[in-house]
Amino acid sequence: MKVDLREVEHVSRLARIYLTDTEKSKFSAELSSILEYMDLLSEVDTTDVTPTVHTLSIINALRHDARKPSIPHDDALQNAPSESNGMFSVPKVIE
Repeated sequence: MKVDLREVEHVSRLARIYLTDTEKSKFSAELSSILEYMDLLSEVDTTDVTPTVHTLSIINALRHDARKPSIPHDDALQNAPSESNGMFSVPKVIE
């Protein structure tokens, strides 16, 4: 697939990148080369290849959630600098 200068200019405008005429022609050739290689890869027979999400066979090492009793209310407020009506009291941050 050939990438022309108009497409390179369009992409550079979207990316808000200024390109000189030399850079535009260079990127046109490089992008064309990349897309030609991708076309070559699409010709590879992958009918017997199983799809993978990851190259390594990994399993999430997550623990199961387990219900546990929470800290007692009085213990939670024990180190609070100030408390009001059984809750932490903090300075007002909204004016």
